[in-house]
Amino acid sequence: MFDICCIGHITLDKVVTPQKEVHMAGGTSFYFSNAIRNMDVRYTLVTALGTGEMRFVADLRAKGIDVHALPSAHTVYFENIYGNNIDHRTQNVLQIADPFTVEQLAGIQAEIYHLGPLLAHDMPAELIQQLASRGKVSLDVQGFLRKVENKKVIAIDWAEKRKALPYVHIIKANEHEMEALTLQKDPRKGARILHEWGVNEVIITLGSHGSIILHEGKFYDIPAFVPQAVVDATGCGDTYMAGYLCKRIRGAGFQEAGEFGAAMASIKLESSGPFTGSEAAIAALIQNGKKTLSIPDAV
Repeated sequence: MFDICCIGHITLDKVVTPQKEVHMAGGTSFYFSNAIRNMDVRYTLVTALGTGEMRFVADLRAKGIDVHALPSAHTVYFENIYGNNIDHRTQNVLQIADPFTVEQLAGIQAEIYHLGPLLAHDMPAELIQQLASRGKVSLDVQGFLRKVENKKVIAIDWAEKRKALPYVHIIKANEHEMEALTLQKDPRKGARILHEWGVNEVIITLGSHGSIILHEGKFYDIPAFVPQAVVDATGCGDTYMAGYLCKRIRGAGFQEAGEFGAAMASIKLESSGPFTGSEAAIAALIQNGKKTLSIPDAV
């Protein structure tokens, strides 16, 4: 029995700039696994990718991460093209991986299943329902809100949300994803709607403004910790959830778990690639770091 099992595709990311072209691993499962690997939890990753990218699995295993690698005809392949203005990006999806099935997950037992879909077809609602009968389901919802048409990522609503959300114990969404799901701009209103739809713990991340957690009608306001430098935001949400779930599985309360995840995300923001910090560094930032909190008042 594992404490936490993350389910999601590792991606092949191609980043093209005027100076160079780089190929690297990515995806929720990749950043989450790296962030949680040095924590005191029993952890496993279930992923699916093509044979050409099995080196990514070998790299994770070399770091001591338990990985169940399922076969897929292709690996999810994102192409990100930047011009001279780094804020302008063209994103293409060159390959799509096979979706996960109920049968593939039948032998995995965990207290928490953290789902990191990248695209709408990655995981059917039936899989969420089945996992909920064996443990708590945690969901990073971003992938259910996008699909691929002609190699382009298209923003969509999650068609199965009302069917699946009653089986989701924990959900994480940023403010844009929350608005897409609930049609609410106010994070507290959006969080309440997701709670009314059946989610026990609702986490809305608001970037440098902090985050909020809603549980049984009570809001917990989580500050953002100011990083020493802003280098790379990729994977910050995944890092936040690794810290949050790690603390929750150990019995920590919502405020403590949220601040731990927020501090981890801040440290990750200071460098490219996945989180490589320590629990001591996280604790020091929580104790001595500068905090910002500008979450809208409840309405």
